[in-house]
Amino acid sequence: MMAELDERLDRAPEVRPTRLTDWKKEPSLLDLKADFELARSPHDDHSSNIKRWDQLRKGRHLKASQRKKNANRSEVEPKLIRRQNEWRYAALSEPFLSSDKIAKVSPRTWEDEEGSRQNEIILNWQWDTKIDKQKFIDEYVRTDVDEGSVIVKLGWYRKGEMRQKEVPVWGYSPIQSEEELQILQQASEMKSANPLEFSTLPPEIQEAVNYSEESGQPVVAMQMGVEVIEEEIILENHPTLETVHPDNIYIDPSCGGNYKKAGFIINSFETSKAALIEDGRYKNLEKVMWSTNSVLATPDHTSQTPLDYYTKDDLRRKVVAYEYWGLWDINGDDKLVPILATWIGDVLIRLEKNPFPDEKPPFVIVTYMPIKREVMGEPDAELLEDNQRILGAVTRGIIDLMGRSANSQQGFAKGFLDVTNRRRFEQGLDYEFNPGLDPRMGVFQHTYPEIPNSALTVLQMQNQDAEAMTGVKSFTGGMSGEAYGDVAAGIRGVLDASAKREMNILRRLADGIKEICKKMIAMNQVFLSDKEVIRITNSEKKISFVTITREELVGNFDLKVDIATAEMDEKKAADLGFMLQTMGPNLDFNMVKIILAEIAELKRMPHLAHQIRNFVAPVDPMVEEMKKLELAKLQAEVQKLQADAELAMAKAKESQTNAQAKMVEVQEEVSGVNHNRKMAEMRAQSEGNQNSDIIKGIMQPKKEGEGKPDIKGAVGFKELAKLMDGQSSVPALV
Repeated sequence: MMAELDERLDRAPEVRPTRLTDWKKEPSLLDLKADFELARSPHDDHSSNIKRWDQLRKGRHLKASQRKKNANRSEVEPKLIRRQNEWRYAALSEPFLSSDKIAKVSPRTWEDEEGSRQNEIILNWQWDTKIDKQKFIDEYVRTDVDEGSVIVKLGWYRKGEMRQKEVPVWGYSPIQSEEELQILQQASEMKSANPLEFSTLPPEIQEAVNYSEESGQPVVAMQMGVEVIEEEIILENHPTLETVHPDNIYIDPSCGGNYKKAGFIINSFETSKAALIEDGRYKNLEKVMWSTNSVLATPDHTSQTPLDYYTKDDLRRKVVAYEYWGLWDINGDDKLVPILATWIGDVLIRLEKNPFPDEKPPFVIVTYMPIKREVMGEPDAELLEDNQRILGAVTRGIIDLMGRSANSQQGFAKGFLDVTNRRRFEQGLDYEFNPGLDPRMGVFQHTYPEIPNSALTVLQMQNQDAEAMTGVKSFTGGMSGEAYGDVAAGIRGVLDASAKREMNILRRLADGIKEICKKMIAMNQVFLSDKEVIRITNSEKKISFVTITREELVGNFDLKVDIATAEMDEKKAADLGFMLQTMGPNLDFNMVKIILAEIAELKRMPHLAHQIRNFVAPVDPMVEEMKKLELAKLQAEVQKLQADAELAMAKAKESQTNAQAKMVEVQEEVSGVNHNRKMAEMRAQSEGNQNSDIIKGIMQPKKEGEGKPDIKGAVGFKELAKLMDGQSSVPALV
């Protein structure tokens, strides 16, 4: 291998032009071609597999020596692989094309929130307007299904021209009145709220707003004159996407199955001298041999250019150029730097650092069925090759069996009809036959032979085996749950397995779109114009314009490509519908709106979903009045219930108090308290009566003739007062 490589390099003399860079260790063309030769062997092996898969898909897998030249033998080749692929295309492309937004950008920090919103707007706008999304997704999916891998190359297209333009010369003066200040403030608010309407204002107002924002001082702008300047008018400025033929990609074979770790990726592409001159980034074009490096003279490159296409004009002649995207020690400090090199034949025409902001090769590779430790994948054709060959052999046998029969022909026994009656028979008239032979034995009707059941069984077995391996359900019934039991669980198991396999493929395709969008975001942050005014259409079908500022696109974001198959969406919608049925009509209407809007989204009706979310039921005055009356009735009932409850509580409290009093009375009666209390009352009453009698006796005047009372031995006045106040008992009289 190495000897062959050295021989190739020695056989290709290098044309040494002037140095293209000021690098300390500029790589030579021989060094770059050495890497190219290292990747040639695995590249050629995969290219041969792609050609074989393509022939199988087209039904041309039989070699010329294997084809039967007998005119009585069939040469039909069933397209089993093509049939399986056709069922797969729409199922894989529809999830990307049915969504209004192909990507959703989320901020990682609160500082990146505005940047994520603008990145999402510009990204989806570019997919809708600058990229032919329908064509790209179809080619993206079909290439992946047919060839087992799809390679997407990203680029940036910028086209502009210099034009002379008359611009006004402005003078500025401070604002003198309150009216001018108010006009300036209103225009400034309009600029931030509606840039499109702001652009329709008079130029002096626009200039006053712009200068005031820059200087921080409110001013009035006045045009002082006009000057002519030359400025670049941007006509096109957007990313580009291209699916590359795998024959034209050479990947570092030491990357271990991960193309992101490849030391180099080489891409061959077609161009012309006129295109390279117009680009302006290529040098040494005068040293290129344009006639000897044409597409027809480069068999390693797979081209769509017709073989008879040839022009003597060097400017328009198609040539093959090679791009080298890799890592190189250009400074001699043992640090690898991403570079880009381009050559045609033996002339290096471009050499510079990787111009893309992520400093990685602008390629995204997605596999259909991954192969362990391999960069490229394989398609279903690798699984279905034997099935298609067996189907072809059995089908050709069946066709030969039927084709060699003399169907609808009639045979007559000799002597059964004479010439006259034979003519009458052919004319459809009554005829006479010789009596020596039964007409049923004299006429033989040829028909197609019966096809053996074994042949039909083999065909059915091969179709079922193909469907089981690929997970593609046949249009006419296809897979069933009989292999797992003739029950609903078995059928569901088959369908779930098919949906899971399809979803697995979809996730790889979505991850590829995610990588593409990441590179587009990185390019937008560098190559986009300072300001882009783009048109957006919201869910209410109203057109508005948004100004995207390149500085605000910088940040850290999480990118998500949301995809789902039609079967999965249908299953989710059915589950939500079952939830509505289970909850019944008494479910709150706001909750019903949430579920109905989600069902509309799953049915790919975003406008209906928006209307459901914003739907507000119209107000019926009679219904509202009935609600008020019903509310008043309920309030009155509640108040009555509360009053009844309070009355019941009061009665219960009174009953409780009476019961406690009776309980205390019983306890006092049992313990003798009442008896003692009565005795004390009687004693006090007796003493009171006694004291009262004594006082009356003392205070009662004497009758005539009895003289004055003798109070010598009686109590004194102080004791008497105490006695009257009840503070002391009356002592015994002396």
